[in-house]
Amino acid sequence: MAKLPTQFLVCSFFLLLALHSFSVRSQEVEDESEFDYGANSTKGPARWGEIHAEWGACSNGTMQSPIDMSNERVNIVSHLGRLKKSYKPSNATLRNRGHDMMLRWEDEAGAIEINGTEYVLHQCHWHSPSEHTINGRRYDLELHMVHESEDGKVAVIGIMYKTGRPDSFLSSLMDHLEAITDITDGERAVGVIDPRHIKFGSRKYYRYIGSLTVPPCTENVVWSIVRKVRTVTREQMSLLRVAVHDDSDTNARPLQSINNRPIQLYRPDDKEEN
Repeated sequence: MAKLPTQFLVCSFFLLLALHSFSVRSQEVEDESEFDYGANSTKGPARWGEIHAEWGACSNGTMQSPIDMSNERVNIVSHLGRLKKSYKPSNATLRNRGHDMMLRWEDEAGAIEINGTEYVLHQCHWHSPSEHTINGRRYDLELHMVHESEDGKVAVIGIMYKTGRPDSFLSSLMDHLEAITDITDGERAVGVIDPRHIKFGSRKYYRYIGSLTVPPCTENVVWSIVRKVRTVTREQMSLLRVAVHDDSDTNARPLQSINNRPIQLYRPDDKEEN
């Protein structure tokens, strides 16, 4: 680990949290047809900031996501505490947004609490391969659970997956995904979905302040990336990509500059583990 003074890291982190008190007003775009993921495309990630003035942060932001979480940058802490989740079942809709599949909860689906602020769960979606990396390693899939506070601030929980055994939450959605694979811009009510069935598998998580990973790339988003890498089958990953009917083999934004932002890894101390 980097031998940076603990006091400096703590002060820097809380400065970023103070900055986060400004609301994140611009949410992810619902229709993703205006941009793509082609490296050399005029609508690709390198050009997102030029497409609309309000997407400028995609080009000139200094707190952009995703990032690499390498050991030498990470400060291990125990004071952040466990992720406080209070999810509950709710009616949901599966929607093809153009480059990803989004599961949107229509009613109250619960929340997480971070630093005394409640963030209500609104939707989740998938990126393949993963957008974030750990020690330079990119995994096969990444799930984002997007939450919003009453005053418009955003918190995202990220879970990464490698190829292996089926993911039980995705297994419960397979029939619905298959039903809209032949429908361009398809949308399907999927009934009651319980977000508690999304498995984390670990109390450990990375925490940093970043941005949305799709336009408008709004900053001051609180990211919590679960440390445990879970598993998913090739069939499940393939179905997520086939359902969106785009021409890309990826919907992962390239890594962004860290710009000296603090990255913390929450690890429970012995007392909390017991």
